[in-house]
Amino acid sequence: MVYVLLADGFEEIEAVTPIDILRRAGLEVKTVGVGSSAPTGGQGMTVMADISEETFLPDNNTEAIVLPGGKLGTANLERSETVKRAVRLASEEDITVAAICAAPTILAYAGLLRGKKAAVYPSQARALADSYSKDPIVYDKPFLTAKSAAYAIEFSLKLVEILRGKEASDKIAQDIYYER
Repeated sequence: MVYVLLADGFEEIEAVTPIDILRRAGLEVKTVGVGSSAPTGGQGMTVMADISEETFLPDNNTEAIVLPGGKLGTANLERSETVKRAVRLASEEDITVAAICAAPTILAYAGLLRGKKAAVYPSQARALADSYSKDPIVYDKPFLTAKSAAYAIEFSLKLVEILRGKEASDKIAQDIYYER
């Protein structure tokens, strides 16, 4: 199971693209409403979450947690004790945490990026300190991070590669005519 955590202000392309690409790969994906059962993104898209944050906790069936960015969405995720607990637990259990745009700051503020490299939206680089990488996408197990919405497809394909292998990722890229 892959969980995509959504809070008001989430960046739509950073949430919907992974959901779509992961489902094309045959992965089961559920959205988690953080602070709302129907969070509204920064561009006005409202999503009815599959489950609430009160019922969410990573378990043995969790393959990954996805944290979409967006300035307000990231701030709202960061305020959630459920999100903080989930990313810490995922890190301890070696479960992939995929964060894009501003969302990698959540990992930095939780102290999880020490000794790791990560991408983040450039204006947030200071929050990552020595962990900051200028690369657009960085996988430093168990964290997959990406710089911005512009990399949503490549970020999603990399997550498929991590979870299902390069062949599965390449097939989806071919199916959607995405040239790497």
